[in-house]
Amino acid sequence: MPQYPFTPSQYFDFYWYFAAERQNIFFKRVMEENFPWTDDHILQKYKFTNTYRATDRVSQFLIRDVIYTKKSFTSEDIFLRIILFKIFNKIATWKLLLSEFTILDNNHFNISRFDELLTDTLKKGDKIFSPAYIMPSGCKNPGAARKHTNCLLVLGKMLDENLPEKIQKADSLKQVFELLRNYPMIGNFLAYQFAIDINYSEITNFSENDFVVPGPGAIRGIKKCILNTNGMTYDDIISWIVEHQEEEFTCRSLSFKTLWGRKLHKIDCQNIFCEIDKYLRAHSPALNIKTTRIKQLFRPNKQPIDFFFPPKWHISLKS
Repeated sequence: MPQYPFTPSQYFDFYWYFAAERQNIFFKRVMEENFPWTDDHILQKYKFTNTYRATDRVSQFLIRDVIYTKKSFTSEDIFLRIILFKIFNKIATWKLLLSEFTILDNNHFNISRFDELLTDTLKKGDKIFSPAYIMPSGCKNPGAARKHTNCLLVLGKMLDENLPEKIQKADSLKQVFELLRNYPMIGNFLAYQFAIDINYSEITNFSENDFVVPGPGAIRGIKKCILNTNGMTYDDIISWIVEHQEEEFTCRSLSFKTLWGRKLHKIDCQNIFCEIDKYLRAHSPALNIKTTRIKQLFRPNKQPIDFFFPPKWHISLKS
């Protein structure tokens, strides 16, 4: 095994195993093989995101149906569409808004009408937010009674302050993150996730390896996989993982299939740490103090995905 700048724990191997096995499952599903796709009972039972963030169903919908649509939109429109979709992060909510307002762009963005529709939806008992990550309520700022109303008000504030133009002029992915982080209800984790989502579009064009913000789940995963960071930051560790991915798979005799030639980037490696935290809850429950179970069970979604990636990535699905 190689010499590490940190001290790995006995669970560090699981990081690489999970990345490879979850990617194997992804390709078996793409090839329409039959469930269970793996002999790993934990991966069979519980829901885990894909190894590559951009291949998850919600990210694919964002890229294909929100950003790169057949209709032509301005950069300001694309920004609005991305943030509007991501604050709810739920395909059904987007389709609900689209069915009612037909076109979702700056000219058709009406906070009061959107708010009324979403409020009525909640009164019917339907959920409008995804459980994937939790938007803060923002009850003190902007100050509305309902969370979705505050989200719409924050989006309106972004547009009023010409945030799309500022982001388009940004010099780095980190600067995009910082611009987003200035707004109410958007902490470090969401600002980073939104920056990555915006970077799928043509508004910005930065490498996903330029910058990373580990979320709470990723930090828990790092702590389980690494006994002593030896002074390295969590960002440093994720950067090291990205740089040494090929040799780490090779030294464990793991055959890792890249995303049609695209290697793991920092956003993917950050997500894998989050998922390995969940995986180890089931595999080694003694590791956990407060979080001892995985909330979401796996339920196969038989609706196929027509995979599409940002054209600037130059991914050929035939390769």
